[in-house]
Amino acid sequence: MPDVNATPISLKCKVCGGDIVNNYLAGSSVCAHCGNKWSISDLVPDYNKYSRIIAGITKANEIIESETKVASANEAKLLFKTAAMECTRINDAVTADIIKICNEGLTKADQYATYIKGKTFYDKKSYQSAVNELKKIPGYRDADEIVAKCELEISIQRKKELPWTIIFSLILPTILCLALYEFAGLTLWLAIPLALACSAGLGYVLYRGGVWSIVIKVISFLCAVPLILFALLRYGMKMESTPALIISIGAPIAFFVFIAILTERKK
Repeated sequence: MPDVNATPISLKCKVCGGDIVNNYLAGSSVCAHCGNKWSISDLVPDYNKYSRIIAGITKANEIIESETKVASANEAKLLFKTAAMECTRINDAVTADIIKICNEGLTKADQYATYIKGKTFYDKKSYQSAVNELKKIPGYRDADEIVAKCELEISIQRKKELPWTIIFSLILPTILCLALYEFAGLTLWLAIPLALACSAGLGYVLYRGGVWSIVIKVISFLCAVPLILFALLRYGMKMESTPALIISIGAPIAFFVFIAILTERKK
């Protein structure tokens, strides 16, 4: 793999006339043809004025290679940007080459930040979030290996949650079916297939996970008690649809308000 910090310069080898490749961070130059080596300071006038810039770039690279914090990535980015800004103030033949190194370093720092973020999600067992981050940097370190582990864990979790997924996928379609039957006059022969089709769609969304899955679960959870109450009142106690609906919605609300009032009084 070629060294991204090695940049060709216009000088020619005094031995064979080949192109000289300059490694700014190592402070050395080498002939791409015959392999003869020199110190950059022997070939580039006033190269010492870049010493602080090179030190900053070197430190940034060390941070990326050794640290394991997102804050470290931000520190590395700052070092690369500072080095690039200092180069523009000098503005000589070497400037463009070192700015190129800084830009490549910023790209590496971004990859590093994404990797650390994904790795943090993985350590916290937020597997889907880890996959979303690490898939942005395929081939970076062990990102592909972690993605494979996360996808396996996600598959295991989905299988464990399948019974709950089925239950949650039925609540809202059941409410739709009852609403169409009780208040829209639709026959059960039409309402039930429609509800089952909706249930299949919701089940797929719940199985896949994500934000919409969470939203559906929350709404389904909140609607579960009113649905059970309505079914008991309407079909168990033969109550009319409208009163049963009002009680099934109002009773849980009144209960939570009552609990909230009691809690406040105890304080």
